[in-house]
Amino acid sequence: MGYGIKVWVEGDYALFSRPELKVERYTYDVITPSAARGLLEAICWKPAMRYVIDKIHVMKPIQVTNIRRNEVSAKGSASLARSAMKGSGIPLYIDASSTIQQRASLILKDVSYVIEAHFEMTEKAQERDTPEKFYNMILRRIRNGQCYHQPYLGCREFPARFSLVGEGEPIEPLPLDRDLGLMLYDLDYSDPENIQPTFFRAVLKSGTIDLTDCEVMT
Repeated sequence: MGYGIKVWVEGDYALFSRPELKVERYTYDVITPSAARGLLEAICWKPAMRYVIDKIHVMKPIQVTNIRRNEVSAKGSASLARSAMKGSGIPLYIDASSTIQQRASLILKDVSYVIEAHFEMTEKAQERDTPEKFYNMILRRIRNGQCYHQPYLGCREFPARFSLVGEGEPIEPLPLDRDLGLMLYDLDYSDPENIQPTFFRAVLKSGTIDLTDCEVMT
């Protein structure tokens, strides 16, 4: 196991969408490991390292609320851009007035988590890349509130606040035991032509999801 870090994150709202429900968005009860990894990568990421989420501590009661948002049914694509570049005459914009749709979402509110993670070196690491160098870089960026882009809680419209949990600082998660069922673990990019989601059985014990020995399924 590589160097470990503990990061406290919170936000007013969060939406960790279940992949089986696409039209009406419905959130998981707790942040997913892939969302936690993405949040850490927003703070500090290098090709020579990768994050592994070890534990997720739920610090506040799980609360949900319903919202309705105006969205569009269309999206831009690389194929349309290529066609436009070849002179097809296809407009490179989305007409919101003709594609607008109102969709409901069940989201979390007033969330707070402590994410325990470590990072491992990848095959892209150079000779000058060391675990000590990256570890100090991560700690410095978290302490200074620096990030490559704004970390968010599932959706970009739900920004996350973050800070470093100091060494020896007590963590007091929510005293809650709950079987959360199958939850998205991450996406398997081993075959870029066939990216596959992976899942695990999420169990909340005394407010903590332990990922150090979970079984990952495709």
